[in-house]
Amino acid sequence: MKRAGVLMLAAVPVAIAATAYGSSLTAHTEPRPARPSAATHPRTPEGLAAPAMKNLAQELVASAENSTLDWRSAYGYVQDIGDGQGYTAGIIGFCTGTHDLLVLVERYTAEHPGNGLARYLPALRKVDGTDSHQGLDPGFPAAWRAEAKVPAFQAAQDAERDRVYFDPAVDAAKRDGLGPLGQFIYYDAMVFHGPGTDGFYGIRQRALRQARPPAQGGDEKAYLSVFLDIRRAAMRTMHPGIDTSRVDTAQRKFLDEGNLELRTPLVWKVYGETYRVP
Repeated sequence: MKRAGVLMLAAVPVAIAATAYGSSLTAHTEPRPARPSAATHPRTPEGLAAPAMKNLAQELVASAENSTLDWRSAYGYVQDIGDGQGYTAGIIGFCTGTHDLLVLVERYTAEHPGNGLARYLPALRKVDGTDSHQGLDPGFPAAWRAEAKVPAFQAAQDAERDRVYFDPAVDAAKRDGLGPLGQFIYYDAMVFHGPGTDGFYGIRQRALRQARPPAQGGDEKAYLSVFLDIRRAAMRTMHPGIDTSRVDTAQRKFLDEGNLELRTPLVWKVYGETYRVP
């Protein structure tokens, strides 16, 4: 389990979560880069990696992770959400207890020695794999928020997101013959569950045993339906009672609509809040 940030959101009223992240309970219509319309959005080799589509993917993830479409506002997010993974921080929910936050700071420090987080590396190494704050409190959250204003650290978060989560998920989806929606479904699963046989790759292997993806001559919609069923069950097995609306009223909705190209406009709900991308 990599991501459990949604546990905090599921455990509190949506209004509180939305206020915490600067979003409203009304439909979200923030300005964003222009995208091809539904009538002019053919499947392209880039798929989800095309700039406009990648931005859309980040908006979709941010609606579930941070209750906003403004995913760039999450660079400075840092909080212990009580999920046993220590501090969760940044645009993709890097965690002090799951190694990825440590790797991010190590790689960033190698290129930018003397940054505001470098002094926490010894403590980050000690707490890696635990939920401990030893050596991090009280200054680490403030240091993270301050460093998140630095463009180089924002770029480092982007790069680590791509290296560990986005690129592997999209590559796996393309190997399975999946289009933009399937690529996003894989990406969101990678973000929430993390890689590994107990995470995204395990879910994928179980899905491949039950259904054939398009690359093996199977029906894309049918395969993705099986994948979502398995992914939803994995979420509930790990955290009984968890809110699974990021699957149920977002990804499943797009799939039921037959929107395999993830064409806009899109309307979906997460934790009862409605989001719109024109």
